[in-house]
Amino acid sequence: MRRVVLLVVLATATAGAWAGWRQYVRLDAPYRGYPGAEQFVEVPSGIGTRAIGTRLVQAGVVRDLATWRLAVWRSGNATALKAGEYRFSGAISAADAVAKIARGDVHLRTVTFPEGLTIKQMAAIFENAGFGPAGDFIAAAGDATLVGAIDPAARNLEGYLFPDTYALPRGTSAPDLVRRMVARFELAMTPDLRQAAGDLGLSVREAVTLASLVEKETAAADERPLVSAVYHNRLRQRIGLQCDPTVIYALDLRGRFSGNLTRADLAIDSPYNTYRYRGLPPGPIAAPGRLSLEAAVRPAPVDYVYFVSRNDGSHAFALTLPEHNRNVRKYQVEFFRKQARAPRKPAPRQ
Repeated sequence: MRRVVLLVVLATATAGAWAGWRQYVRLDAPYRGYPGAEQFVEVPSGIGTRAIGTRLVQAGVVRDLATWRLAVWRSGNATALKAGEYRFSGAISAADAVAKIARGDVHLRTVTFPEGLTIKQMAAIFENAGFGPAGDFIAAAGDATLVGAIDPAARNLEGYLFPDTYALPRGTSAPDLVRRMVARFELAMTPDLRQAAGDLGLSVREAVTLASLVEKETAAADERPLVSAVYHNRLRQRIGLQCDPTVIYALDLRGRFSGNLTRADLAIDSPYNTYRYRGLPPGPIAAPGRLSLEAAVRPAPVDYVYFVSRNDGSHAFALTLPEHNRNVRKYQVEFFRKQARAPRKPAPRQ
């Protein structure tokens, strides 16, 4: 009888040891239990290791909870697991899954803000990228204290949210992103550029405002210093800037911009209307990129005071009003007359 009991005990112990060994081997065995090419798992802040393991098992990233718990125990990282969204692709071992979450190797989503956008336009991109409501972004961009040291007159962050591509964790809030964008602006607006602005008698706010006008007027890198020179020359000669984008900004602030700028629109009574008021508008009208910031404080050494679009992405510059009028007639009046006379292409058949 004793012999039978001993054999049963030995068999049980052996089976347990075998099961434990198999479990231990599984720690480093690659596994993938989900059908697609990738799987995302959200680890909320404050949940324990068991809850994390349950999410991974349910997502098919880890084979079973026992393997996960053993992997966590062996790693010694039970208290180091970090919240965030994690992306898994291909087979991965439980041990590697623990290491990934302990490193905080969260999946980053990118959002791109092109140059020349307003806070309102950036907010729409923020919302469309799935980071949160546009209203949250607009509210965060109202925190002018973030630039109080360089622009005490700022009422919001218009012009100071640097246009770039940002790689962000899924849970990034609007205030978090706005702080990053301001920090990126401060890097772009280098001490050299600030010194150059000061040498021209411009405050940082005035330099950024001028840069925003340059950004909205041309996308051609080689033209930015020329456009800047025109505005500097007009400011020096006390000639109105007559910048269409400032009028559009004024209209948009009041919800009145229809998409087309009319002659009547040029009469809007707003300090941003550079057709009615001389000098720079009261603040930036968009977010300038690095090239426009540089052009604003380092204008080309030319005497141009006029420019007009050639309708091909470039501009014709002029020293005198008669020369400018000829350019307007050639590149605007005659251009659109030809457009109107051109035969229309027949609409495609349905």
